[in-house]
Amino acid sequence: MSNVLPFRKPAAPAKGMCQHGFHRWRILQEKQFDVQQGKLVTVWRCERCGERKVKAT
Repeated sequence: MSNVLPFRKPAAPAKGMCQHGFHRWRILQEKQFDVQQGKLVTVWRCERCGERKVKAT
């Protein structure tokens, strides 16, 4: 018979990095007014890598 190799789990991504865009978004500031857009915005921050995004509400 042939040799059977056990499957290994893939290595976990480095701490602080988000692999393939899977961020863990948390609200940093809610209902902040953006003067340029003239709208209320919500600031989101990724808990893992610290990337930020802004969404108009």
